[in-house]
Amino acid sequence: MGEGNGLREYRGRRDFGRTGEPAGRGEPGEGPTGGRPRFVVQIHDARTLHFDFRLQVADVLKSWSVPKGPSADPGDKRLAMPTEDHPLEYEGFEGVVPAGEYGGGTVIVWDHGTYDPLSHDREGRPVDFARALGRGHVRFRLHGAKLRGEYALTRFRGGRDRDEREAWLLVKTAGGASRGRGTPDPRRARSALTGRTLARVAEEERGTGSGVTAGPSRPRRGG
Repeated sequence: MGEGNGLREYRGRRDFGRTGEPAGRGEPGEGPTGGRPRFVVQIHDARTLHFDFRLQVADVLKSWSVPKGPSADPGDKRLAMPTEDHPLEYEGFEGVVPAGEYGGGTVIVWDHGTYDPLSHDREGRPVDFARALGRGHVRFRLHGAKLRGEYALTRFRGGRDRDEREAWLLVKTAGGASRGRGTPDPRRARSALTGRTLARVAEEERGTGSGVTAGPSRPRRGG
């Protein structure tokens, strides 16, 4: 999960003179803090079409690539592959990463909101979320425009061998409120920020020839 690495890996993979992605606010510890931690789910039409699931942990967004996207069905176990930490400002990024750049392709914000950490020890005492994440299992309650209720992330493959990638499962738990929507067709899904589809964002950027970064706003209805 890149612990202790901050945004070094994220920044090292990108040319911010070409991409409209945010560079972040300086070194770790300089980002905004306070209030409920944030989450965001983005749809990313890169080399492969996938969802990116991100949870604010301290001053970065811990990130996983979820090929099939989050599900509101507790029976679905979604593979989640960890990626590099992203800056908190990435929650509002929506646009086209230029071809030739890392992750080149169109991005929309499918859902965003806040979450409550729910991890406890065997005696029922709250456990620090970052520590629980490091141990390979966290529970949390999402308060999004589309995703609501309790979820869990569990590491099932540790990536300790050189040729073995770390892998997690993202699951909607049976406990708590069951409100939420199933995973939409990503090609037809609409942004929670602007109501646009992937195709519309790509079309608009071709017309303007510039990147688009949309800040958080009132969520739109839609898939």
